[in-house]
Amino acid sequence: MHHWQWWIALSISVLLVGDLSAQSKNIAERLGYPADSKLLIVHADDLAVAHSVDSASFDALEKNAVTSASILVPCPWLTEVADYAKAHPDTDLGLHLDLTSEWNTYRWGPVESKNKVATLLDSAGAFWNQSAPIAAHAKPEEAEREIRAQVERALALGIHPTPLDTHMGSLFSTPALIAAYVKVAHEYHLPFLALRIPGADLSALSDKDVVLDAIVIANPNLRRDQWKDFYLNAIKALKPGLTEMIVHLGHDDAELQAITVGQEAFGSAWRQRDYDVVTSPEFKQALVENHVILVRWRDLQKLLDQ
Repeated sequence: MHHWQWWIALSISVLLVGDLSAQSKNIAERLGYPADSKLLIVHADDLAVAHSVDSASFDALEKNAVTSASILVPCPWLTEVADYAKAHPDTDLGLHLDLTSEWNTYRWGPVESKNKVATLLDSAGAFWNQSAPIAAHAKPEEAEREIRAQVERALALGIHPTPLDTHMGSLFSTPALIAAYVKVAHEYHLPFLALRIPGADLSALSDKDVVLDAIVIANPNLRRDQWKDFYLNAIKALKPGLTEMIVHLGHDDAELQAITVGQEAFGSAWRQRDYDVVTSPEFKQALVENHVILVRWRDLQKLLDQ
């Protein structure tokens, strides 16, 4: 699976759950909104991968253009994100739990000692560059050890994370990896990315877990001239319930061009387009015209205590 293909897997292999019938109220009602409200999380991925990504994401957070963001703990710009988190303690920052390192010439490895997570590493000692080898080689106990180390590293740096999700969908690769993901989320009392699908298995979830009704994400078949229309149409098409729109922000500058060299999907120009759209007046107006209520994972985390 190439970097750009994980969105396909997300639609079919994300942690899928059926109706949590034990809940008498839906999420909107539990948050104090009418039952038929259209709730939207606008979520920026991949903080810490580059200063360019951090800069664009911080700006979008401060403009309320996105409501949450998630951090790649193993990546080099983590300290910059930690400093921002401490200076902005109310910002909704989660962890993009990571077992992959996908770029051609810019690679990273684990937070945990390499000898304790050997099955997560390729021959160069970096994370695998795709999710498929994770499914084939990773020992679930080593994956759990690594994602737990990522949570602990964030906490040690003063980051108090809200949601957990998974970079490139790698933790959705097998049932055992899903179980490790849910186990760690429950132990740290954090909400996590899960999507509602009728009839699917919900045995790993508690009746307090927050479950998305839908996900919106741009895919590599989208032409550059369709970018803004894709997002505006997605807002118009929102149904009542809880949706997360996942965006990838950055500036199309020399740093990000070098990091993403040779890959168009999720590359520097892609991230600039995402940034330009979510910070545009048209995007904000579409939210208003379609009566969309922006929410944060931090709001949803409070539901775990109800």
